[in-house]
Amino acid sequence: MTPLLRASRAVNSSKCLRLLPNIGLIPPRIPHIDGHFCSSHGFGTDSRSHSRDTAIDLSLYPPERIRNFSIIAHVDHGKSTLADRLLELTGTIKKGHGQPQYLDKLQVERERGITVKAQTATMFFNHPTPGHSLDPNESHTYLLNLIDTPGHVDFSYEVSRSLAACQGALLVVDAAQGVQAQTVANFYLAFESDLTIIPVINKIDQPTADPDRVKAQLKSMFDLDPDHTLLTSAKTGQGLEHVLPAVIERIPSPPGRSNSPLRMLLLDSYYDEYKGVICHVAVVDGVLRKGDKISSAATGQSYEILDVGIMHPELRPTGILLTGQVGYVVSGMRSTKEARIGDTLYQNKSIVEPLPGFKPAKHMVFSGLYPADGSDFEALNHAIERLTCNDASVSITKESSTALGLGFRCGFLGLLHMDVFHQRLEQEYGAHVISTVPTVPYIFEYSDGSKIEVQNPAALPSNPKSKLTACWEPTVIATIIIPSEYVGPVITLCSDRRGQQLEYTFMDSQRAFMKYRLPLREIVVDFYNELKSITSGYASFDYEDADYQKSDLVKLDILLNGQPVDAMATIVHTLKAQRVGRELVEKLRKFIDRQMFEIIIQAAVGSKIIARETLSAMRKNVLAKCYGGDVTRKKKLLEKQKEGKKRMKRVGSVDIPQEAFHEILKVS
Repeated sequence: MTPLLRASRAVNSSKCLRLLPNIGLIPPRIPHIDGHFCSSHGFGTDSRSHSRDTAIDLSLYPPERIRNFSIIAHVDHGKSTLADRLLELTGTIKKGHGQPQYLDKLQVERERGITVKAQTATMFFNHPTPGHSLDPNESHTYLLNLIDTPGHVDFSYEVSRSLAACQGALLVVDAAQGVQAQTVANFYLAFESDLTIIPVINKIDQPTADPDRVKAQLKSMFDLDPDHTLLTSAKTGQGLEHVLPAVIERIPSPPGRSNSPLRMLLLDSYYDEYKGVICHVAVVDGVLRKGDKISSAATGQSYEILDVGIMHPELRPTGILLTGQVGYVVSGMRSTKEARIGDTLYQNKSIVEPLPGFKPAKHMVFSGLYPADGSDFEALNHAIERLTCNDASVSITKESSTALGLGFRCGFLGLLHMDVFHQRLEQEYGAHVISTVPTVPYIFEYSDGSKIEVQNPAALPSNPKSKLTACWEPTVIATIIIPSEYVGPVITLCSDRRGQQLEYTFMDSQRAFMKYRLPLREIVVDFYNELKSITSGYASFDYEDADYQKSDLVKLDILLNGQPVDAMATIVHTLKAQRVGRELVEKLRKFIDRQMFEIIIQAAVGSKIIARETLSAMRKNVLAKCYGGDVTRKKKLLEKQKEGKKRMKRVGSVDIPQEAFHEILKVS
């Protein structure tokens, strides 16, 4: 037993790590005793290179010994499990300690199997230096930054900026399911970012696994060499010993310049009650030290670096970040709204070129949020304020509705983003809300030359003074992968949703690949559910933003006793207005409670009523006290009741239950 190993074990048993001198950053070569994850190049949980009490000297890691990479995959293809195994393999976390999906911090991420927030973890790994040593047994410790990115297009504002901090990506594909829609979308995101892509076929331990078929799909779809594909099982550990060596040998080191002025890319931010805003950054050029003063290219504001370090996997102060390294900074920002994803941070009084590609968040789906109980507005306001501290991408403005009282108009990046926001409101802050019909931003042009962008249909005049001359609506490019036997029903569905077919090919004898241009409005509510239904759950679907296109649109109003309900206004295509209007009034008739007066439910386009339902009044039997007598007395009582009903109808208000809004979501 080496003296270093004996010292390490003695110190670990006595928990006196503070007495150990700094032994440097090249870890001892101790054989792995961790069953599945044995590797002659790795070091395991009993030989962690950097304990919590050992200083980390980042100056030992020049750019050529740094690799920045991400893992991208379709939902449920094993991305988070693979990330867990890599953290265990490098001794960053202990096997069996902590929770599964370690880098997915949010409850909604674990429940849905998706990644919402980009996370970063720094790992250290021993490996022979390729092409730099005559001795094949000589190895060096590499600093590996794993940037776990969201895979769904709704979070592409984080994905694209996170990929900008990487030089390579592991493209993970399920050995049984093969290439799916998000696999295609993620591949092209990485390809357009000029990343080195390493294909990884995961879950090869499954009985239905067919790696050869998946290799053929990767070759035909992306022209990826089957001989360079890694076969793994993140669950059992099979094949994992080849993953990190492939990362080191195939992915290039960061291209930054150490002697240039500081430039950092802001990857993510969140709010901590004790430290304030914590920003995840990638140092592209130069050096960042604690105490430095930096500025934001997006906002122009200046800050002082109060703390700086790496995520290993939690926050580990290092006092410095060097070129090519990824870590965190605490700079005294008061709100995450100051930390814009993709921003360039640089040293005060220096002149630098901002890093390319910074774009503000583009909101494509809008919805009203109101408390289920009108008296809970302040509680909802507090919950939204706390949640937006960690999600600055949501646009929030206060508004009021005649039907629902005080609430908020919220802008989201996409459908899943909106759904996740609602779920986090309920899970994390216990807020119960009513959501109005989701809508998308439209552009309307009038005869006087004016143009307006409409996010809330209630703000669009039903009878404008100027004639409407043109309308534009946003579209998406949808990718759909389905078993071959469902091609017919899917084509019919896309045609019903005003889709334009762009591509139609067969990936193999069993599955078809389709691309459609679809109006975003047509997929906002139930397109994915219907697609899953007609394909028995076997379809995969993803989409990306496309251009606006001209369309024939109208505003559809819902009237209760002649008064428009602003929260139920929506914008629909002219050809669908009558059908949607009829379905809406029929649904409302079922869910609105009867009152002491008659309720007339109407759907209108401008001044034209296109659908109507009547909810009869509840009536008291005013003739019950009449036992015979002149019929004129009975008529008098009935006329008096009728006049009373008219007065009640003029001044009475109609309460719309929460269930009615949920049903309207299904129709719209």
